[in-house]
Amino acid sequence: MRHVEWTLTGHGGLALYAQGWVPDGEVRDVIAISHGYAEHGGRYGNLVERLVPMGYALYALDHRGHGKSEGTRALVDRMKWVIDDFHIFVRSVRARHHGQPVKLLGHSMGGNVAFGYALSWPQDLTGLILSGPLIGGRVPAVQRAVLSFLSAVAPNTGMIALPPEAVSRDPAVVEAYASDPLVTTGKVAARTAHEMFTSLAGYRAEAPSMNVPLLVQHGEADALVRWDDVRPVVATIGAPDKTVITYPGLYHEIYNEPEKDAVIGDLARWLEAHPAP
Repeated sequence: MRHVEWTLTGHGGLALYAQGWVPDGEVRDVIAISHGYAEHGGRYGNLVERLVPMGYALYALDHRGHGKSEGTRALVDRMKWVIDDFHIFVRSVRARHHGQPVKLLGHSMGGNVAFGYALSWPQDLTGLILSGPLIGGRVPAVQRAVLSFLSAVAPNTGMIALPPEAVSRDPAVVEAYASDPLVTTGKVAARTAHEMFTSLAGYRAEAPSMNVPLLVQHGEADALVRWDDVRPVVATIGAPDKTVITYPGLYHEIYNEPEKDAVIGDLARWLEAHPAP
């Protein structure tokens, strides 16, 4: 396979890092990855190793404030700007493949980004894959008011702790996550939390209009994005082609769990059943 890297200009002039893994032979489909909060696009090696030899081209953008991209670390100043950045990235990826539509794979916060993208630009897509997506749940009114206030006056205030141990049951994955210099540790900033949770009400309202072919994969023991919070939104998604697979006992990063081969196998079978047009 070939590894490619380039830089894009995002909202406000930020330099954004993009990379891709392209098979040496014919490309059977193109997948754009939207990574989760505090991590980066280079953490999807398990998918690269499994899918690229099958003929899939995978591309990943480091969101603003993440990985090798510019911006305050792990700060989502506006969710709309993150989605707009990702639109620029997808346009760039499509240009590398003669303008063909692509599939999106969004994990966690990246699932929020991918879902928002699919609602705005469904014509760009032939499929949407959501892994532990942050597209559901509610924040109590008092907490919403506190988040809104701090988001405005002290946006970098740490609010929500995300323990590394919750990403996977594999100790090696947790250790690699905690020691990765491109991963941001610490509490979620008030502005980031406010932006992520504020988007959810709109997603609940718009879910019935979603018509992109959809695969949802979620660990039932995910303590960071609880399946019980996501399930009601997934149930209302209007896509006539909708596949939902949950995994008992699995944590948040299902592609990095000990059962990853089976999970990625489910993804590969869905991709084979949904070829590029």
